[in-house]
Amino acid sequence: MSEKKYLKGGGFLLAAGKADKIFTPENFTSEQRMIAKTTADFVRQEVWPKIDKIEAQEEGVTQNLMSQAAELGLLMADIPQEYGGMGLDKASSALITENMGMAGSFSVTHAAHTGIATLPIVFYGTTAQKKRYLPGLADGQIGAYCLTEPGSGSDALAAKATAVLSEDGKYYLLNGTKQFITNAKWSKTFVVFAKVDGKAFTAFIVERDTVGVSIAPEELKLGIKGSSTAALVLEDARVPVENLLGEIGKGHLIAFNILNIGRYKLGAGVLGSAKLALEYAVKYSIERKQFKKSLSEFGLIRKKIAEMTSRIFVAESLVYRTVGLIDNILEGVKGGSEEDSQQALAGIEEYAIECSIAKVYASEMVDYVVDESLQIFGGYGYSQEYPLERLYRDARINRLFEGTSEINRLLIPGMLLRRSLQGDLPLMRVLENLKNEVADTTVGNEPSETGVGEFAWYREKLEGARKAVLMAAGLAVEKYHKDIAERQELLALLADMIMEYYALESSFLRIEKGSFATSDWRSQALLNYFPAAMERLRSWGREVIGAVVTPGQLAVKLEVFEKFCRSTPFDTISVRDLLAEKIISDEVYPRGSF
Repeated sequence: MSEKKYLKGGGFLLAAGKADKIFTPENFTSEQRMIAKTTADFVRQEVWPKIDKIEAQEEGVTQNLMSQAAELGLLMADIPQEYGGMGLDKASSALITENMGMAGSFSVTHAAHTGIATLPIVFYGTTAQKKRYLPGLADGQIGAYCLTEPGSGSDALAAKATAVLSEDGKYYLLNGTKQFITNAKWSKTFVVFAKVDGKAFTAFIVERDTVGVSIAPEELKLGIKGSSTAALVLEDARVPVENLLGEIGKGHLIAFNILNIGRYKLGAGVLGSAKLALEYAVKYSIERKQFKKSLSEFGLIRKKIAEMTSRIFVAESLVYRTVGLIDNILEGVKGGSEEDSQQALAGIEEYAIECSIAKVYASEMVDYVVDESLQIFGGYGYSQEYPLERLYRDARINRLFEGTSEINRLLIPGMLLRRSLQGDLPLMRVLENLKNEVADTTVGNEPSETGVGEFAWYREKLEGARKAVLMAAGLAVEKYHKDIAERQELLALLADMIMEYYALESSFLRIEKGSFATSDWRSQALLNYFPAAMERLRSWGREVIGAVVTPGQLAVKLEVFEKFCRSTPFDTISVRDLLAEKIISDEVYPRGSF
């Protein structure tokens, strides 16, 4: 595929982005909006009335709902048409995931099934494997993904499960325990990772009725109680050799590439949860009266509503920008051939950095939103009679799913540096150019103001923010070189700076692309978010510079860095009030704008 056709993964940090190159929610087609509506209607009409039964894991309820979802095409978006699916673009698939995010525990069942349980077979299965398993997965025969073990979580390659070829060469005998397996109770097929002869990390498709396969009792969990989570126990499980998935010793490629998909999809899913929490909080604030006034009339409540809206808007902007990047690189790759699968995997891997950003940023955003929503409910929010109690508990898992936030924070700058060393990104050249620019004592002088909210003002500040991130990264690399991989606190700070810049630029480019006036709620959301984001960048960068620069150079380096991060304050209180008024008037996050 021609390099000119797409933007390099991680390239957003090396050059200012262009609005006409990104995908935004305003670009959804009428067909995509219909898919979103179909999913939302299913959740509200079919799932919500059964929430209590789902939470109690009442027999047959979740399985029947999965069959209903299959009839609507909600399980087959990513399955090629020749194997019983729809072969939709990733934006359509993400919209299904987002709207399923309102379904509580059922959304976890759905996401695990359509994502990590199905996609390994879509991308790595042989033609025979695809024909055997994908039509059933599309029709609601639930699947599961089995990577984690009692002694190996983030360190997946430390797995102890083994696979030994039988004497007659017809079976692999699998032994071991897979922990925290979503959908374990209901699954017909499992994608299981084990080490052939205790050495070669490899994937297998394991059927539920295989001799030697058993399911341990359900885990007792803090949240997502309606999803099945249990251990898969393998005791000389006889798996036919034709069920080996991919190549022997290449299981890590399956595991990590599928996790990249899971990460951006998790970002989409939590958008649905966050928007629902905001909707509950806004409606309650209107109905609840204290001191003879609705809560929605109080300044501190309005601030909460505006802040939640801003963070959802920013997360939405970066998630769908990422989805759009992947769709762009996969344009024309629709079939289920081996070549199509390899092109699709390469395309998704290209944006592994952006996928990790979507996972971390969105999962932390939803925690903030459900916490503030519960606060608006007050004591009632803590009661099981109201929905926020469950949303609050359910949200916590997202910072653990698809690689913990800590692991992804290490991956983001680590992948950026690795891509540079491999020659995929000219990061070192950009850092060297910036170093020369910084040597110019006039660099970073405060640009002339062009009016709050106007594109030129945003662009100037964003360019300074980008250089601030690069400056901090360059100084850290200059001191530690390859040893920076062992400096986890520094990497986490750099990851936070990289994520914040990607969030800011994604939101700004969305505003610029839509030519939204400063009175538009989207512009207000960014205006509210922008100053605090710049302060966070400044704080993280100062900490990095303090750790890597000698005392004699500290004052000079900080002076330049501060110029990059400088931002004139303005009346965010009034901006928040206008934004809150819009959300309170609509009583929901403005979905209609899509």
